[in-house]
Amino acid sequence: MPDTQSPPSAPLRLLGLARENPGQIRWLGAVVGIFLLIYYLPAGSARFDNAVLEGIRLTHWYAQEHVILCLLPAFVIAGAMAAYLSQGAVMRYLGPDAPMPVAFGMASVSGTLLAVCSCTVLPLFGGIYRRGAGLGPAVAFLYSGPAINVMAIVVTAKVLGLELGLARAIGAIVFAVVIGVIMHLLYRREEQNRSQGHARGFGDDDDGRPLGQVAAFFGLMVGILVFANWAAADSQAWMAIHAWKWPITGALSLLFGWLLWARWGWPARWLLTLGGAVALAVLLAPGAPELAFAVGITGLMLIALLREDDREWAEQSWDFTKQILPLLLVGVFVAGLLLGRPGEQGLIPSEWVVMAVGDNGLRSTFLASLLGGFMYFSTLTEVPIVQGLLGSGMGKGPALALLLGGPALSLPNMLVIRTILGTQKTLVYCSLVVVMATITGYLYGQLWP
Repeated sequence: MPDTQSPPSAPLRLLGLARENPGQIRWLGAVVGIFLLIYYLPAGSARFDNAVLEGIRLTHWYAQEHVILCLLPAFVIAGAMAAYLSQGAVMRYLGPDAPMPVAFGMASVSGTLLAVCSCTVLPLFGGIYRRGAGLGPAVAFLYSGPAINVMAIVVTAKVLGLELGLARAIGAIVFAVVIGVIMHLLYRREEQNRSQGHARGFGDDDDGRPLGQVAAFFGLMVGILVFANWAAADSQAWMAIHAWKWPITGALSLLFGWLLWARWGWPARWLLTLGGAVALAVLLAPGAPELAFAVGITGLMLIALLREDDREWAEQSWDFTKQILPLLLVGVFVAGLLLGRPGEQGLIPSEWVVMAVGDNGLRSTFLASLLGGFMYFSTLTEVPIVQGLLGSGMGKGPALALLLGGPALSLPNMLVIRTILGTQKTLVYCSLVVVMATITGYLYGQLWP
């Protein structure tokens, strides 16, 4: 008998095609969504057009003032950390057998030399914790890594002011220790049982360079970064240093070049050629020290790339640059688009900001800390965002709470931490960050409004 079953209806056929080609459906949805977004853009309205210009202007200012002098040397420092710091030494100082003051001190202060966001720090945290690092030091490292680093210290102080920069630096280091100690005390019995299962050591040093050489290597680079970005201030002592910032930076650069020649084994002719190129840039553009700075950093990385022993330094620095710089510039543009430059208007009316976090009260500070904990901040993107919020009326207390809580947490960060620590420890850790950021921001806003 002939088959009398009717063919499936058109909706059922479309549903079947969608199940067979999910990738095509997602692509079609993305195209339609982007088209609708562009189609309904309020182009031509005064507020939207001004907001776009504000995003461009803020990005332009940021590129001129911060990328060359702040970000490029910090990328070089971050790449050097990945290439030269011994993992065995780090594990030994953070391990369960290390003295607690040493472990917590190392974990919290180490964040000042890192350049990672709340997601990038997760593999590092998971590695040291699963290999046997104590819960307290590991959590201190987890917080301090994205919460504070050399770039964040310099850029926050330069863009938002010395007072807020110091408050963030001190607060983040104290937070790391306090949160780590609380986690250690809450789970000390569980940690004692866990530490018994990690009888093996953490390995020996991977690098044969003396500790003094490595310390001088990083100390000189950090000094160059700090003095190159030394900003003018009202203090006479601060202004005196500012007047000599470039001679000091040049002297530190010469010492760094000597270290590379005498201890790292770099050929003298290459370093002399690099020094000549920097001097030529100074002569050609005496009023633009950024040009000489960029020439020096580019030449340094080219020499490292040509040397087999130092190639990883250049490669790691380039990886940091690719990872951070595009997201940072996009974040700066979005901050300008939404909030405008300080004193200017973006898409979000400043009245809304004033209503939500426009004072130094407890509610505003808690709201800034809580919302910041769920937002994702790429490294340093929090600085222009907070700058825009301050310009739109945000209180200083909520601003500090956002700087202390936002970079260390994010929704994807929380989800990954849960897979490493479990639900309970993750909730305790996140709650501690939000509560401490709220209290600190509130006290700061009351004492220094």
